Amino acid sequence: MPTYSYTAINNKGSKKRGILTAASEREARKFIKDLQLTPINISLSTSKSSFKSKIKNKDIVLMTRQLATLLEAKTSIVDALKITADQLNNKDLMSIILNLREDVVQGKRLGQSMKKYPDVFNNTYSSLVTAGDSSGNLDVIFEKLSDYLEESASIRQKVVSAMTYPIILIGFSIIVVFALLTFVLPQVIGQFVKAGAELPLITELLIGVSNNIFTIAIFIILLVSISIFAYKKYTSNINNHINAHKNFLKLPIIGNFILISEIERFSSTMGLIMESGSNLDIALEESSKVLNNKFLHHIVMNAKKDVVEGKDFIFSLNKTEIFPNIFIQLISSGYKSGNLVKMFYKASDFLKNEIDSKRSVFLSLLEPLVIIFMGGFIMLIVLAILIPIMQMNTLSLG
Repeated sequence: MPTYSYTAINNKGSKKRGILTAASEREARKFIKDLQLTPINISLSTSKSSFKSKIKNKDIVLMTRQLATLLEAKTSIVDALKITADQLNNKDLMSIILNLREDVVQGKRLGQSMKKYPDVFNNTYSSLVTAGDSSGNLDVIFEKLSDYLEESASIRQKVVSAMTYPIILIGFSIIVVFALLTFVLPQVIGQFVKAGAELPLITELLIGVSNNIFTIAIFIILLVSISIFAYKKYTSNINNHINAHKNFLKLPIIGNFILISEIERFSSTMGLIMESGSNLDIALEESSKVLNNKFLHHIVMNAKKDVVEGKDFIFSLNKTEIFPNIFIQLISSGYKSGNLVKMFYKASDFLKNEIDSKRSVFLSLLEPLVIIFMGGFIMLIVLAILIPIMQMNTLSLG
């Protein structure tokens, strides 16, 4: 379906610009008017930009929760989409919802229509809506989708905060060290040099670093740039990419944190998809798409292949020795008892607690380590200044 760019005026006289998809310019004009805007200009868009950059995850979560609430109250899907669109602040998402409503009015399946917007509704989302539409349980599906998206957003936020804090702390430490070496140390040591004092080794080393700080910084930047380029070149081969991601999971502390976060997201997705009525092989394939780690994705796809061939998929997961024992035990128990959905949810709940626990430990260890590092470096600078002072005092007394 064509994408149109438009410029319009709202009821306050302010200009608004946006993008929408429509079968024709006439239909696009109608959608713009439904947004309570007066179109000024509509043109066929040649831009390859997607809605994704303008529609945030929290917009999708809010929209899903609103639809779940309305459908639970026995509102028809056509009315629920219109009410939801009217309540959204994001104009791009609003135009998409109105497009979806128009498709539903014309007799199309909501889930199938959502597949026109893969940057907004991923395959798991649209497939679950299709399953709910077919079974007549759209209200249940949207309720479970809202819970799933909210929990996923919460876990993502915890992971991001665990990574952001140390980056800020280390970045601030580097700035302080840079300032001390560039501005403070040369000024103080310069006075000793003018006085003809003999500088100790530690002072000369720090002065050497200070005098070449920009050269060292450029060297580090070049080294990082070359490393990034080499990594991208290396991982352009899929097998190398898988091996690189396998090694990431072996990194101290952070590797295990990433592993648990990935498996938790996989577990909750498996529970949700299987609960909607999908077969195990389909659930494995769809759930593998939420995994950012290529090694874990490879393992899950191998497990899916085993299921298709009639083999025990637990063996595929277990033989890698990468999944936590508690996860394997829970899923194995669920597989044998025919209660996989419940066990995937149990595994997800357990791993959420693990993420909280490891995040707390990680942050509690990091702060004192950075303080020790900073304290040690500042101590070196203090010694580099104090030792020449003590030497000069000794000479003057002598």
